[in-house]
Amino acid sequence: MRRLLHLSDPHFGTERPQVVEALLACVAVIGFDLAVVSGDLTQRALPGQFRRAARFLARLHALSPASPVFLNPGNHDVPVLDPIQRFGDPFGPFREAFGTAPESHYEDEYVHLQVLNTTSRWRHKNGVIRAEQVSRSTHALQGICPAKLRVVVTHQPLAPGPGQDSSDLLRGRQAAIRSWRSAGVDLVLGGHIHLPFVTNASHDGGPPLWVVQAGTMVSRRIRHEAGNSFNLIRFEAPTGGATAPVCRVERWDYIDELGAFRRVATTPLPLARP
Repeated sequence: MRRLLHLSDPHFGTERPQVVEALLACVAVIGFDLAVVSGDLTQRALPGQFRRAARFLARLHALSPASPVFLNPGNHDVPVLDPIQRFGDPFGPFREAFGTAPESHYEDEYVHLQVLNTTSRWRHKNGVIRAEQVSRSTHALQGICPAKLRVVVTHQPLAPGPGQDSSDLLRGRQAAIRSWRSAGVDLVLGGHIHLPFVTNASHDGGPPLWVVQAGTMVSRRIRHEAGNSFNLIRFEAPTGGATAPVCRVERWDYIDELGAFRRVATTPLPLARP
């Protein structure tokens, strides 16, 4: 089994300290084998906010030193108050703070993961998935063992959730959906809108492409219909006589009355396999 911890939108600079501590306490109990933070690690891409995010990530990594943690920049991680930095080297502060590039790739015997940077220096909020990224990510999936869980990470959502304004959706998403379905992508993880949900981006009865959105994990910038939350994705590859893998998404919410995170929903995800 693999446990993929899906965090998003902490917006350090607006974090709730008690929620930070509760999240780390919860993760220490449930554990993880790899983790992804799908963007907006800071509120305004300020040096102090990057340092606070980096300290959190160090504490997270210390809970499971052998488990890799992958980061995706969001639109709040590009300096909006420094136009020279924004248009000259928009992801320089991100690389310096975290020691990682805005895009990354990981593969083990159970999981194939691609983190794609959908944030642009030219757009304040909206994200875009470029044709080159779609082509490159699709090519990387060629020859992948069908038993593996195939995951792509963006910041902005690929498909709408309940009551979501279409203006939040990723530009270039239709071409990405077509290519990723053909290539066998199982999950697309995202954040940006602080609204947790799971939906199928396929609407024609073909293979499912599951869009898994995470809420804001620790920020006070919550939506009225959703508080602080994160996802834990559990994946079991086929074993013995089993012919299909098992995948489910657990949503964990912060309960103010308890001062702790609790699992509030589990969603099984059927995966397309030959």
